[in-house]
Amino acid sequence: MTTIDSFSHNVSGEDEFGFAQAIKADDTIYVSGQLSHDEKGDFLHPDDFDAQLKQVYANFEKVLAHYGATRNQVISETQFVVNLPEHNMAMAAANLAYFGAHRPTSSTVGVASLFFPGQLIEISFVLDTRLPA
Repeated sequence: MTTIDSFSHNVSGEDEFGFAQAIKADDTIYVSGQLSHDEKGDFLHPDDFDAQLKQVYANFEKVLAHYGATRNQVISETQFVVNLPEHNMAMAAANLAYFGAHRPTSSTVGVASLFFPGQLIEISFVLDTRLPA
């Protein structure tokens, strides 16, 4: 029997748009696109790619903590980046710094815009909790 556990940041938008930040189904955790917001759900750092990316990872760390998981259990990530040619090298450097020697699969998609004005990055993740932490 499959067990389901969902996680919420308890921020605006989750109820209005009807989504969970993450759902764990047995050993797999599916994480919605994480973006740069504070604990109230207010968007932070418009037009500042590096600051947004730092906050994206900080918000993702909250998801990991909820499930007792680590970034070493990430098997896939999808990055949505506004103006990809401008931010490609910063994204690559941040990805290498965040994951270290761990190498999840990755897809980077250049997009014209994201939900919030000034939003430049959003990343979704898939984890397998059977992997070593």
